[in-house]
Amino acid sequence: MAMLWTNYIGVGAVVLFGIGFMILLLNNNLIKKIIGMNIMDTSIFLLFITIGNIDGKEAPIIVGGKMSEAGYINPIPTALMLTGIVVAVSVTACMLALTIKYHAYYGTIELDEIRAIRGESDE
Repeated sequence: MAMLWTNYIGVGAVVLFGIGFMILLLNNNLIKKIIGMNIMDTSIFLLFITIGNIDGKEAPIIVGGKMSEAGYINPIPTALMLTGIVVAVSVTACMLALTIKYHAYYGTIELDEIRAIRGESDE
């Protein structure tokens, strides 16, 4: 139990991922599904940035021409998460554009209504 309190950011990231996953699974509204996907993305970014941080170390920025005595953290997880954020924003934009097209074609963004219009069953 003490391990949960020392890793509270990681636990929070896992809880956020679970919330986003449940939103994604349990809602038929396409906008709510997009929001759930964004919550899942954010939790992954939080987890990886937390893992990449080391207490007592500094960011790898040399100020005034002298290096830090404490050492530096690895900048690669942060750089990868910046790339992941760009990809997540692009995917969100594509999903929103497709949602607008669905609404223009079917007149709704509820998946069960779209299936009914198309004549598909839930089986």
